Amino acid sequence: MNKKRPVNLDISTINLPITAYVSILHRVSGVILFGVVALLLWALGTSLSSEEGFDSVKEVFASPLVKLIIWASLAALAYHLVAGVRHLIMDAGIGESLEGGRAGAKIVAVVAVILILLAGVWVW
Repeated sequence: MNKKRPVNLDISTINLPITAYVSILHRVSGVILFGVVALLLWALGTSLSSEEGFDSVKEVFASPLVKLIIWASLAALAYHLVAGVRHLIMDAGIGESLEGGRAGAKIVAVVAVILILLAGVWVW
């Protein structure tokens, strides 16, 4: 066992390919969506409980902080959806090569940014 091998523990010096960033962000967006579902179910339950509940949820959703949270949730949903479609396309055998993977990752990034900006316009 060679104990003199170099070990790079500085994460800032590791150059990951775009496919790695797309994959990591796909997983992160899935975790975010898992947490957001609980908040949205609470809001739905409260808004359907009574007229006062609906008014209180409406008032909470008018807050700029909550609008930011809703926009971030929609951003996670948009990204996760686009990256998921990429995986489905790759499961069909399209874009499985190294260059196809890179091109698909770039397309995911561009389309996700466009959808996230559109969601921001819609929320605000």
